[in-house]
Amino acid sequence: MKSSQNHHPFLAGLDTFAFDNRFVRELPGDSETANRPRQVTGACYSRVSPIQVKEPKLVAHSPEVGRLLDLPEGAFRHDDFAQVFAGNRLPMGADPYATCYGGHQFGNWAGQLGDGRAINLGEIVNSRGERWALQLKGAGPTPYSRRGDGFAVLRSSVREFLCSEAMHHLGVPTTRALSLVLTGEAVVRDMFYDGRPKAEPGAVVCRVAPSFTRFGNFEIFAARGEIDMLRRLLDYTIRTDFPHLGEPSPAVYLSWFEEVCRRTAQMIVHWMRVGFVHGVMNTDNMSVLGLTIDYGPYGWLEDYNPDWTPNTTDAQGRRYRFGNQPQIALWNLARLASAVYPLTREVEPLEQALELYSESYRQGWEAMMASKLGLERFEPLTDRELVGELLTVLTLAETDMTLFFRALPMVEGDDSSSDDELIAPLGEAYYCPEELTAEKRGRIGRWLKNYLARVHRDGFSVSERRRAMNSVNPKYVLRNYLAQLAIDKAEEGDFSLIETLLDVLRRPYDEQPGRDEFAKKRPEWARHRAGCSMLSCSS
Repeated sequence: MKSSQNHHPFLAGLDTFAFDNRFVRELPGDSETANRPRQVTGACYSRVSPIQVKEPKLVAHSPEVGRLLDLPEGAFRHDDFAQVFAGNRLPMGADPYATCYGGHQFGNWAGQLGDGRAINLGEIVNSRGERWALQLKGAGPTPYSRRGDGFAVLRSSVREFLCSEAMHHLGVPTTRALSLVLTGEAVVRDMFYDGRPKAEPGAVVCRVAPSFTRFGNFEIFAARGEIDMLRRLLDYTIRTDFPHLGEPSPAVYLSWFEEVCRRTAQMIVHWMRVGFVHGVMNTDNMSVLGLTIDYGPYGWLEDYNPDWTPNTTDAQGRRYRFGNQPQIALWNLARLASAVYPLTREVEPLEQALELYSESYRQGWEAMMASKLGLERFEPLTDRELVGELLTVLTLAETDMTLFFRALPMVEGDDSSSDDELIAPLGEAYYCPEELTAEKRGRIGRWLKNYLARVHRDGFSVSERRRAMNSVNPKYVLRNYLAQLAIDKAEEGDFSLIETLLDVLRRPYDEQPGRDEFAKKRPEWARHRAGCSMLSCSS
């Protein structure tokens, strides 16, 4: 299955990639070679090649990710780049495959899932010794495609590409995106699940991560009773992605699970810090590396509403709503604990690791909230009440979370200040200022006075506090309406807004004069428009 095509000048440069492909070299593969939807047993992966497409065209790329991969300077400008990252040509050493995994979806065991529209080209080791897996999303069907066709459309690919890079620059653990390529093919999708499918432009995103291993990779083998496969996968994962833990053993399995719990807690704290809602926190969408993975119907909180979910499929139950993400992560970790239990045969240490998650999240969340508020540290005796009241204050009127925290450092005053004087710097954060009755303004004003008294106790200068707060409270996030505007233009053949947004989102904490339009709250026209509020899982 390895590439044998003639080398072009660019491919010769790309072929300096040190493909290692340890995953397929060391783990059992699918003995059947037919690429048809089926149950795959006794295997971690199936070898499969991308589908040839008509007219690949590079739409956008991330130079930063190119540098991670040691891509030659100017490689993105070469005609062959789109051919390679659409899947038409394979670089020397690539050994493409799709992985087998299962998962709990919306709380229910779904059985085998797997890489239904993702094909891994392989793993490379760069000049700094870092391991990076290259994965093409939307490059064609695999044995795990079930009822899907394995392809992806431009709108979902734009969102995945932009969000992968936006999250990285926000400081949130995430998979990355190297490129976005149009295929020149049409893909039929029923976006609203209303029986009215339509043809849309097809696209492929090259995703990049040290590993794409998910909770579900372990769940599938535990569910099938394939304990030897479970052990082989976990041993491989520890040796490859967690070598600092030592040689695999029952004790190291427990250390590994503890680290997965800690990393997951850190990731969720970051989600809550920036107001990100994943939308589909199924166990097959959870990375054992604690990376945000699988950008589907995600969104950023516009108005602060802990019950908001961006996923139309979740609109009734709201299982994956913003405020429930920490609890869902714990639930998912418990499923992973059940999956690895056959290798440890000890319940108590796994339960202790789950408690470690809860404690890590609590400590991380408190430290995060202290940093968002410009406090030197979180002082439980005073700050739990202060933060608790803040989270209520944010719901008194429709309040833009991003704008509120970005404007908060500008609030100044003391006990003699009027409510209107204190609230004035926050004015842009309110969607409906008329909702701020005298009673509500009074409550907000009281909180602001208590907050100012608290920050003054730390003794920071105003400039120090503003600088610290602006380093953790972004000015620019990938609001759904901005992504949708970029998609609208792209579907008309204009990709300029994708590039502009990518550039703006590289520096989300900077002021960036002249770009304030990208920091504005959601316009009224976008409140209920498809793609600007809630989204389906369709891609």
